[in-house]
Parts: sequence; structure tokens; C-alpha cells
Amino acid sequence: MNISGTKGCYGCGVCAVACPKGIIDMKLDGDGFYEPEITDTASCIDCGVCVRVCSFRDDRLSAPNKVLESYAAWSREPAVRRLCSSGGAAFEIGRSLIGKGYKVCGVKYDAAEHRAKHYIASTADGLKATAGSKYIQSYTVDGFRSVGRKGKWLVTGTPCQIDSFRRWLRLAKAEDGFILMDFFCHGVPSMLLFDKYISEKTRGWQRVTAVSWRDKAAGWHDSWAMSVDGEMPSEGRLDTNRNAKDGMTAVSSCTRLSQGDGFFRLFLCDQCLGKACYDKCKFKYERSSADIRIGDLWGKTYADDENGVTAVAVFTDKGRAAVEQSGCELTTLPFETVAEGQMKTSPKRDRRYAILGKMIRDKNATIADMTAVLERHDRMMKLSYPFRHPLRMIRNIVMKRILRRKR
Repeated sequence: MNISGTKGCYGCGVCAVACPKGIIDMKLDGDGFYEPEITDTASCIDCGVCVRVCSFRDDRLSAPNKVLESYAAWSREPAVRRLCSSGGAAFEIGRSLIGKGYKVCGVKYDAAEHRAKHYIASTADGLKATAGSKYIQSYTVDGFRSVGRKGKWLVTGTPCQIDSFRRWLRLAKAEDGFILMDFFCHGVPSMLLFDKYISEKTRGWQRVTAVSWRDKAAGWHDSWAMSVDGEMPSEGRLDTNRNAKDGMTAVSSCTRLSQGDGFFRLFLCDQCLGKACYDKCKFKYERSSADIRIGDLWGKTYADDENGVTAVAVFTDKGRAAVEQSGCELTTLPFETVAEGQMKTSPKRDRRYAILGKMIRDKNATIADMTAVLERHDRMMKLSYPFRHPLRMIRNIVMKRILRRKR
């Protein structure tokens, strides 16, 4: 019994980490999502460990805890708050735990490898690479393999990664030294989509040196911004950033969702996500196997705050202790307030899913071609609204007439 033949899974990579023979690797499938591959079937001993740690193959949560407490949180340091996507609470929790002897397994974007990946941070300075959201699937295997079963660890990741990781810890009887933290997850987009976007955005560049997905220069509520930094040959260019040493010029590009950024439009339309994000996600809203869950505290309560506020929910006593000892500014709020604006159920696919999926795989299709599909769909939905909701349309017309008479 093994994970051979598993398709369309979470891509969490824990099966590869848990395999005692080390014969499982995570590869991108034809749609641009990680899935397991047994690299040496003859060496498989059918121990079943890979199946036992697999959250995808179990409809239950590994730790169905209830929310103990929920908070609005933010760092007391303005620089940290500016650096992070929301309020900086995750960074402060990690920094506080490092000060208590913990190591952190978090996610950074590796420009050389052109992917997000888990890594180990043992100092506050090393933790800085985890700051900021990365809206792509992370490669977990090397980072998770570097986590020791002994010692004290904070491990962060998507809810499905954390659920499988807890199963592995339980199998190893090593939960006590760990604090697990996930986040309110929207879903993960195809890496083929991300590659297409970056390739178009950096045409003519020599290399990409950094990517970030959020930028609060225009305020927290307008922080959905794809920023890419890189270098290109400076020959023939009049540029003050020219580096005479290697003949390269520093270049950058930043576009916001509010400006029509193609990546965010496609990601947030919910039609370019992994299959499991639709069919098998059991982690929305308050459903988590972590000790701590974080995210942006969208909604009415902090609608006027442009510095950023983190939504925090804790599910265990050690999760609560880690949050309350983090040094963050904390305001206790009902979970419904903290989670306002977060998804309660998994997204649904519509006719755009198949169209966009085909275009993602088509090397000749551009991001502009794909966003044109969204625009056509929006126009069609607007034109068909009276036919899809006739009673609502009649009610709106009646209400408008009543209001006119009152004037």
C-alpha cells in the first residue's frame, strides 16, 4: 500500500518526507501542481507510512480542535508592520519563539530556483525571508526533511500541509516540541500560470532577483501588488542603476490588482486553482489542525486601517501562549469578527475553469488572452442578470420607483 497513482492531491510533500526508503519525490504535474512520484518502485517495502500521513486520503481533520480564542493583532514595531502583508503577527510569533530556543520552518521565495520553498530559520534576521504572503504552492520536501524530531519547532504552512505534517508527528510520537501554524487559505494557483506571468513581465531581463506579492505603499487595502525585481544587460542603456562591475542594470516592475494586474485577477477569480482546492478542501474558516491560524483581518472593524491587521485564531493552549507572549498588540474579538471576509466554503468551478486550464497549458496563450476570458464572462453575467434573477430585478425596479416618488 503506497501513494502510487495519487493524482490531484494537496501536494503537501509529507509523504516524501515520511518515506523510510526516501523514494518519493514531488514533481509538477501537467497542470502545474505538485504531486508525489515514487522514483524507485522496486525499493518500496509497502509499509504504508506514506498513506498514513496523507491528509488528502482522509476526509477527517487530524486534530479537529475548536477555536479557544481569537484576536486582532499587529506588531508594535512600525517597520515590521510595513514589511509584512497584514499586521506582522506571524513574524512576531516566530521571532518570539526563536528567542525561546525554537527554530522556524517557514516559506521564502527562492529567485534562483524560481519557486517558493520551506526552509529553516534559527535567527530573527534569518526569519525576515518569511515575511509577506507567497501566493503560489511551496515546495516543502527539503525544508520538512530538515526539521528534527527533537528540539523545539514552529512549523508554518497551508492548512493541508500542516494537517499532513501533524499526522507525521503523531506517527513519530514527536508532537510535544512543536507549534504548528497555518492560515486562512484561498487556494493555490497553477505554477504554469505563475511562470507564464513572470516570463511575460520580465521579457528581456537577464534574471529575476526577487518577487513579492503584497506592498502596502498605497495602503493595506490596496496592497495586492505583484513586484518583481531583476537585472538586464545595461549595454546601450542610459540608466542611473547601471552596475559597472558586471554590466547589468537593476530593473523592477510593480502592478496592483486595482490597476488590473493579470496574475491577481486570474488567481482571485477562483478558476485557476488546484483540483483539491475545489473537491477536497476541508480546512475553510474555523476548520484547522494547527495550533494557530493567521490571515488578514478584512471586514468592517478595521476598514479604515491602512497599516495592516492580522486575524489570529488559536486552537490549543500552547498556541494561545505563543500568541500572547509574542509582544504583539492584541485585541480579543469574536471569531466571526476576526474571520470576517474569509472564505467559509471551497470555491466552485464554472465554465471558465476548463477554458483557462487549457490556456495555461498553451505556451502561445498570454495573460492578456486569459484576462479577456474573464472580461467576456463578466459582460455575459451582467447581460444575463435579469433572466437569471427576474424577481430580484423586478424588486429593484420597484424600489427605485418608490424612492423616486419619495423625493
